[in-house]
Amino acid sequence: MIRILLADDQALVRGALAAVLRLEPDFDVVAEVGTGTEVPAAARRTTPDIALLDVQMPGREGLDVAADLQRALPGCRTIICTTFSRPGYLARAVAAGASGYVVKDSPPEQLVDAIRRVHAGLRFVDPALAAEALARGASPLTGREADVLRTAAEGGTVADIARALRLSEGTVRNHLSAAIGKTQARTRAEAARLAEANGWL
Repeated sequence: MIRILLADDQALVRGALAAVLRLEPDFDVVAEVGTGTEVPAAARRTTPDIALLDVQMPGREGLDVAADLQRALPGCRTIICTTFSRPGYLARAVAAGASGYVVKDSPPEQLVDAIRRVHAGLRFVDPALAAEALARGASPLTGREADVLRTAAEGGTVADIARALRLSEGTVRNHLSAAIGKTQARTRAEAARLAEANGWL
C-alpha cells in the first residue's frame, strides 16, 4: 500500500482528492489536513510514503513544508498539487525537494500515475508545465531582488524595505530598479505582481 497524506486548505478539494485516491486498491489516505502547520505532526504520526501538498495554505506554504519534510522524514516524498501552473513555482518546488508537480486541472489518472511514479523513486512533472518551464527558463531575478520585491509587495516605503532587510536605501532602490527592468514593469507594485504571477517570489 502507498500511504498518502493530503494537505489542502479547501475542504471540498481535499475531500474530493481523498475520494478519488481511495478508489485505487494500492492507495491508503492516512491523513487529511487543511493547513501547512498541521503537516509535520500529521506526517510524524502517520509516516506517509507520499505527501500531496497544495502550494498556498494557511500557516505555512506547501513549498516550505516540502523542504521540512525532506529533512525530517526522508522516506516521505512530496508532490505539489496546485492550481499554479507556473514555471517559477515548479522551480521552487524542485529546489524545496519535491519529487512531483501536478496541476489541479489535470485528469485524475495523471495524479494517480504521478503518485505511483514518485513512490517508485521517479519524478513527475505536469507535461505542459515542463514544456513551458523549458521554454521560459529560470527566474531573471537574483535572490536579493526577489527578497526586495517580496517585501515591497507588503507595502511601505523604501526606508521600510531597507529597515526590514537590513539594507541601505540606495541598495533597495538599485534592486527595485533592476527588478522593474527585468520584469518589464512600470512600478514596483506591478513588478511584484508580475514576479508573483510567474512564481518568482
